[in-house]
Amino acid sequence: MDDGAIDLKRAAREAAYNMPLADIDPSDPELFRNDTMWPYFERLRKEDPVHWSTSPEAEIGGYWSITKYNDIMAVDTNHEAFSSEPTIVLPDPDADFTLPMFIAMDQPKHDEQRKTVSPAVSPVQLMNLEPVIRERAGAILDSLPIGEEFNWVDKVSIELTTMTLATLFDFPWEDRRKLTRWSDVATAAPNSGLFSSDDPEIAKAEGRAELFECVDYFLRLWNERVNAPPQPDLISMLAHGESTRNMDRMEYLGNLILLIVGGNDTTRNSITGSILALSQNPEQERLLRADHSLIPAMVSETIRWQTPLAYMRRTALKDVELGGKTIKKGDKVAMWYVSGNRDEEVIERPNDFWIQRPRVRQHLSFGFGIHRCVGNRLAELQLKIIWEEILKRFPKIEVMGPPRRVPSSFVKGYEYLPVVIPSRT
Repeated sequence: MDDGAIDLKRAAREAAYNMPLADIDPSDPELFRNDTMWPYFERLRKEDPVHWSTSPEAEIGGYWSITKYNDIMAVDTNHEAFSSEPTIVLPDPDADFTLPMFIAMDQPKHDEQRKTVSPAVSPVQLMNLEPVIRERAGAILDSLPIGEEFNWVDKVSIELTTMTLATLFDFPWEDRRKLTRWSDVATAAPNSGLFSSDDPEIAKAEGRAELFECVDYFLRLWNERVNAPPQPDLISMLAHGESTRNMDRMEYLGNLILLIVGGNDTTRNSITGSILALSQNPEQERLLRADHSLIPAMVSETIRWQTPLAYMRRTALKDVELGGKTIKKGDKVAMWYVSGNRDEEVIERPNDFWIQRPRVRQHLSFGFGIHRCVGNRLAELQLKIIWEEILKRFPKIEVMGPPRRVPSSFVKGYEYLPVVIPSRT
């Protein structure tokens, strides 16, 4: 870590502990862009684990921050008291642009729609996908330049996950990077740099226009597949599924965004996170390279350490007592997975990247209860395969500078990670 990064973290710690507790707002995307949110969450876990936060963003307003592991579990598994509707993110949806999706639905509709798409990531399907993913991972790695700096995020993480997502959708191969773009647009802040202007209204309009392009593209694929025999791809499943075949345009778009972001953003950021974590913890990399049987444990530890989705929102359906506070009916509640995964009272050495960690699968990154990530095994599989193939080829991957992180408090990810591969094995 360079002197500038150390100074930034020291300043963040001082700010986190010196400001009035009531002023702490973990939803500030700059905390995530600069990777300085950790002392704020640490203080909340210690002093106010069920914390009323007030965001200056009008569409967020006041909300509860839940920062300890067991409190998050209590909310995530209590579907009678905490609803996923109308959305899983803190900003309320605009009345004229609401995107229903099954992760933001309650039972029974949630269960029916989830059941429609879950066969795409069944154990049998994963077994069939594994050799395909392995072949593609190998081809991607074999194409990388040796001795030249490049962006790992673009060349590897995005490419592998977008290929896999295109296969799940049976999406036109030559257009697969559209999936990456739509995923980024769906979760981007106005000042993300993705749009022509940082003006929130202009950025919002541009984002909506691109998402309408997304649904129009997928409607063409829907129309082809609804008139053909059912196939094991996600579009055909949705088109023929009893609970999804009558979706309107906006619900179709909502479920598409869920599947695209869930299948793309999270896995690609864990792949990049694994490169960064091992670079920052060389003793752990030495252990991994000496014993490849540690790959599955490294995968789970990466997913905990990275926590690719920082939080999920719920909305209280009734008054609930939690941590000595009363959460009122209608209040927003943010379950900060990123904080729960560093809870000192539950997880040993929580700030360490430790691939020999006991109970290494004990983390919150996939959520719990009925909304547990439907594609969690596919995410783990891709990360496992890419590292099996990396270790066959490269004795070292050198990180050449700090990552550029996504300015988002929801998607905890990376835009850029400069690396050099000095040689092949």
